Amino acid sequence: MLGETIIVFGLLCLLMILGIPIAVSLGMTGIITLVAFGNVESLQMFPQRLFVGCDSFALLAIPFFMVAGELMLQGGISKRLVNMAKCFLYGLRGSLALIGFVASAFFGALSGSAMATTAAIGKIMYPEMLKDGTYDKNFALAVQAVGGTLGPMIPPSITLIVFGTLANASIGDMMIGTLIPGLIACLIYCLTGYIIIRREGMATNQVKPEKGILASFLDGFWALITPLIILGGIYTGVFSPTESAAAACLYALIIGWLVYKELNLKAIYQALLNAFLSMSSIMFLIACATFFGWVLTMEGIPQYITSALMDTVTNKYVLLLMINLVFLFLGCFVDVITIILLAVPLVVPVVLHLGIDPVHFGVITNIVTGIGLITPPFGACLFVASGLDKSVKIEYIYKRIIPFCITATIGGFIVTYVPILSLWFK
Repeated sequence: MLGETIIVFGLLCLLMILGIPIAVSLGMTGIITLVAFGNVESLQMFPQRLFVGCDSFALLAIPFFMVAGELMLQGGISKRLVNMAKCFLYGLRGSLALIGFVASAFFGALSGSAMATTAAIGKIMYPEMLKDGTYDKNFALAVQAVGGTLGPMIPPSITLIVFGTLANASIGDMMIGTLIPGLIACLIYCLTGYIIIRREGMATNQVKPEKGILASFLDGFWALITPLIILGGIYTGVFSPTESAAAACLYALIIGWLVYKELNLKAIYQALLNAFLSMSSIMFLIACATFFGWVLTMEGIPQYITSALMDTVTNKYVLLLMINLVFLFLGCFVDVITIILLAVPLVVPVVLHLGIDPVHFGVITNIVTGIGLITPPFGACLFVASGLDKSVKIEYIYKRIIPFCITATIGGFIVTYVPILSLWFK
């Protein structure tokens, strides 16, 4: 069985190294495995398993949250969140960087997407930081990438929706549980950025808000209501996570069109197009991963890995350390959704066997895999941030991102070994 496991995962790694898209690599590996191990007749299940992978009510929240995030971006909500953050932080040294992190946290509470957060806040804050004239370009882009990771770390989170579907854990409880860890991550990013700015003598100019505190608050008030709708609806039982995503989508449409009056038919079309393009790639990945997981189960590989882990690791703290290190390593090379789809079904039985709360483990997974969005060489948020300025090569951002990766990793271990941070509401 060890030989079969090595062959299957070795083939998957080889296909990805050759540059074949991850979703296609998963599907091809599954098909080749069935043929190679004499289960050719099982190929007729391939279309059915693809369909089953996407046939989930909980997964409907993904397209809804993506559409809501795009409508908020097109409807001017991100701009108003930035203006609000300016009013409260403008007197601090390095306030533009801090504003970027805080605004990203607010936008993350609306969209649940890392890349959408990087793009939405980065398009506003990166030009502002360049206009200041004292920020290093590479550092300014690193700030936008780091802020984007707060998208899934602050509830709602697309990552938690996928995790909950796979692990049969409460998505609502995990969204509530990730609130404090997400705010801790935002604080860690702010402190790290502030130290770098002070040490390197950046941000010597004073930033002044465009409006007063009251005017900015009133202008952005309707944007701040969105997290209350999402989390309040879930926590009180009025909405399921999927229904709250649909409510957020409808609310963003109404506010952007009737209140802020920045949404028109063209902007709505663009928002839907952007959301559907992102959604289709994620759902195709989930479908292919479901087929791949089914093939592994047919061959008995998950059972073998689970049994080996149970025999080897008997201490839950050691297991969590191993999982964190594996997640951080994988985050350097593959995207968050792929990590969850591949790893979570394998380790959840062991996690439950050792008495680890599934909600706590879901929050750990959300935070630690989120760090992978900025770990070189293939952090997704790094690529989105580098697209904000074509004159800067992504390699130059790597050096600036390392301090944030280190402090974020420390924060991830704090969340891992202090479960009350995730389970405070229980």
